Parts: sequence; structure tokens; C-alpha cells
Amino acid sequence: MKQTTTQNANFIRQIITADLVSGKCTKVHTRFPPEPNGYLHIGHAKSICLNFGIAKDYHGECNLRFDDTNPGNESKDFVEAIKYDIHWLGFDWTGDVRYSSDYFNKMYQYAIQLIYQGLAYVDELSTEQIREYRGTLNVSGKNSPFRNRSAHENFLLFEKMRNGDFLEGQACLRAKIDMSSSFIVMRDPVLYRIKYVAHHQTGHKWYIYPMYDFAHCISDALEGITHSLCTLEFQDNRRLYDWILNHINIKHHPHQYEFSRLNLEYSITSKRKMTQLINEKIVDGWDDPRLVTISGLRRRGYTPRSIREFCQLIGVTKQENTISMSLLESCIRNDLNNNAPRLMAVINPLKLIIENLPDNYEEIIIAPNHPNNPDMGTRNLFFSREIWIDRTDFREQANKNYKRLTLGHEVRLRYAYIVRAKSVLKDTSGNINCIYCTADLDTLGKTVKNRPKVKGVIHWVSAIHGIAAEFREYNSLFINPNPGCIEDLTSIINKNSLEIKHGFIEPHLTISEVIQNYQFEREGYFCTDYIHSSPSRLVFNKTVGLRNINENKFQ
Repeated sequence: MKQTTTQNANFIRQIITADLVSGKCTKVHTRFPPEPNGYLHIGHAKSICLNFGIAKDYHGECNLRFDDTNPGNESKDFVEAIKYDIHWLGFDWTGDVRYSSDYFNKMYQYAIQLIYQGLAYVDELSTEQIREYRGTLNVSGKNSPFRNRSAHENFLLFEKMRNGDFLEGQACLRAKIDMSSSFIVMRDPVLYRIKYVAHHQTGHKWYIYPMYDFAHCISDALEGITHSLCTLEFQDNRRLYDWILNHINIKHHPHQYEFSRLNLEYSITSKRKMTQLINEKIVDGWDDPRLVTISGLRRRGYTPRSIREFCQLIGVTKQENTISMSLLESCIRNDLNNNAPRLMAVINPLKLIIENLPDNYEEIIIAPNHPNNPDMGTRNLFFSREIWIDRTDFREQANKNYKRLTLGHEVRLRYAYIVRAKSVLKDTSGNINCIYCTADLDTLGKTVKNRPKVKGVIHWVSAIHGIAAEFREYNSLFINPNPGCIEDLTSIINKNSLEIKHGFIEPHLTISEVIQNYQFEREGYFCTDYIHSSPSRLVFNKTVGLRNINENKFQ
């Protein structure tokens, strides 16, 4: 058994270690049980790192099991997307992929066991009536008028449900527990309901489908799961989890443990709400970089390593809290700072003409791909008489705190010469079209002795060799830091969540179907967007800025 460090010895690992020491279990077996009704999000990443990480560290096993009990909202496409995301994060499951539907026959037999024990009955109340009869936190529920049928009558009615002899919603199977329980989940919960929908795994074989609470605990038991890890919203459901396993003829009885879910500011993880945003065309799809789905984070340039690091930093506790987005951003920034090659890109281009160079002047300057990692090699910068600089790097006049280019003053071009701005050319509206400069040709990549020191350094791209590119800069999708509490999401959408700009980049890139990360010097970290890019159109998504600047994102 791998010993856990103080950093990763959360309360769940402490429980598992104690169970192994005491002999309560001899091998750890966890599972990750997503419902295939959407794409995985950052909250799922926390659960993936926990379940698969525990299995790895304790030399145990972790199953991937799809909770496919609600076929109307599920699809094989979601199944494949989830499998891809798990592998992309760096994890793999034990054995074959499993499905709750693999156990539908056994679950059906366990339901019949409960019926003949007098612990389950077919109810013909409507969904609204069941909700009304269930009561509230302050008012006890009341028994259904169908609660006291004989076991044999309930069996025959359950068979009719299975055979499709009831309309959808006309009948359901409920556990017979206690309508006065202080825990609403124990007030005769529904175990089976009727759905005339084709299932992506079983087709039209079944007309009845088990509820999550019934299927989940039985699937855990059949697979030999030792530690069933859920988020805190399932804490009360543990009573039903145990009740079902205690009243059916099944040998193995796992135990459920709950931990706090991941709440990330300015983000939503509700699949229902994300589906709404997609259907209303507020975002482009499940992989929109403004969503915190794993595919959205990947397309924005987040790496598996940065997400795993984030999940480790936030830890596993029972205390609900909201995590600052800056923590997630710092994880990807730290990763890319060490591993992303450097390039220069001009996002808000303004032409600069160096008058003391010939019209056809070209020069190759050698620059490192990473200033702190010589192993990443070098690249050729193509320097010419006409170059692009960023419009924000020039002012006609500025105070002494402005360290970039102004008329009559000097600045160094990154890796190249010191230049002095002489004059500007404006259009009829007074906008600057280009800047005329002269270069000190004795300053290429070096400091000249006895020469006044230049304070500023700006980036640039050759106007001849630079390649046109589109840059997509993302801000928070919502203006409210806690959008999950707002029912009408359309009222808090940030209209500036996506800004598209057009500029130029060094001519060193080719498009592939692999997301490539770069630091655009002085601009931030970006990645290629292969979905929108083509050989004739380069598109980059901004991952994160070079540093965390506490400023109003919605101006």
C-alpha cells in the first residue's frame, strides 16, 4: 500500500487507510459513475482525480460505469466524449466499460424480492400527487391509497408495467418505508418508472427503468466497490442506499462517503443550464471555451497537468465553498510558463517603418523558443524595414512612467534594434496609420557602452513575413460570481465574454488536430483552435494572461 503524504491525506484517504489496516477490506475498489447526458465538467474532474487517483495510489481498481437509467437524455455520443475526457486527463479504468443497464435483469429481480417482502408496491398516483403526498420538511407525508395492495397483486401490476400495459406516468414502483420519516428521501421513494424511449445500450427491450438511487447501490454491490464516493447532495440518500442493500439478497455491501462538490466562481456546472445555453445559442456547444466543461477547458488551452494540479490544490473536504477562478488560472499559468514555447504576435497592429533601412531589407535574428529552457531550441525571426507593433505600445506623447514608444524617444524591439520614433502618418479622421522611425544599427541584441539606457522593450512581427491570424479573447461568461443561484441565466450574461481581434503572428506555425500552446510574448498564453483554423486561416484562443490582474473584466 502506498503511504499518503500530509498534503494528500484527506479524510477519505484516512478512512481507506484505516479500513486496510483493520482488515475491513483487503483491496480498494472505486468507481466513477457519470450519467451520459452531457459532457464532463470541472466538478467531474475533481471526482475523476479522486476515484482514479485513490485506486492508483492504493494499487486498487477503479471502474468506469455509466449511470444510463434515464435514456431520454442520454446518447452514445456523450458516452464517447466522457471516455475521451477521462483518457485525456491521464486516467484509465479497470477492465471493460460498464453500464448500469448491464444489470437491468438483476435489478428487476431485486425489485420483485422487495415486492414479495412487502417492501415495494405499484402506485398509480400521478407525479404531482406523489409530490403532494410526500409532504414537506415540516409536514409529514401521507400514505398512498395504493400502498396496501397484496404482494402478488403488486407483482402482477409490476409485470404489466414491464410489458408496456400502462401509459407513461400512469404507474410506478415505490419502496414502502416510512411516510413520516424526517428524511424526505425515505418517504416511499420511487424505484422504477415507465419510459417509452429507446435506450442507447438496450434498445426497446425495457419499458421500465430504475431510478438512480435503486440502480446505483446495486451496481456498486455487484461490482464489489469498497468505497462509493459521492458529493454532499447525496448525503441523505445514503440512508436509502443502505436500506436497499439491507433488504435484498446480495452479498457485498459497499459504504458510501460524501465530499463537497466543486463550486467555481463565474461558472456553472449544471448540465440542465449548460444545455439551455447551448440550445439558446448563447454558447457554441459543449466545448465552448467559456464553459468549464473539460472539453471547453481543453479547447481554451488548459492542459491535463494543470487541471490535475488544480484538483489537488483544492483538496477533498466536507465543507462547501466557492473556489476563486484565479486559482485555476494560476495552475495553467504555472504549467505553460514552464512548458509553452514563446512566439511574438501583434494583436492590435500598427505599422512601423524604419526609414534608415533599405526598402527590400531583410535580416534573420536568432531567438530562443524558451528563455529558461535551452533544450527547446531556437527560431528564426524575420526582420524587415516594415514591421507591425501593437497599437497600445505607441503614444505621440506620454509621461515619464510610460516605458514604450513615443515621438522623439527610443524603445528596444524584442531581440532586435533600438528605434526612435520620428513622425506619424494619420488618416483624415486623425487615426495613426503608421509610425516612421530610425534604428540604431549598432544595438542588435546588445547594450552599447556609454549609450543612454532604454527602459522599454516591445514585441513586433515582420510586415512582410508575418501571417494574418484571428485572436479570440475570453472573459467570464457571467457578470455574477455565483451564477448557479440565478435561475434566469440570460439576465447575467456578460456581453463582452468573447472579443475577436485580427493581427499577425510569426511565420512558424502549421495547423494540426492537436491543440498547441504558446506564450505570445507580452500578450499571454494562447492555443490553436483547430476547429476554426484552416491552412488559410489561423485562429488562436486566449487561455490566460501572463499574470493575474485584479481589474473589472466587464468594462
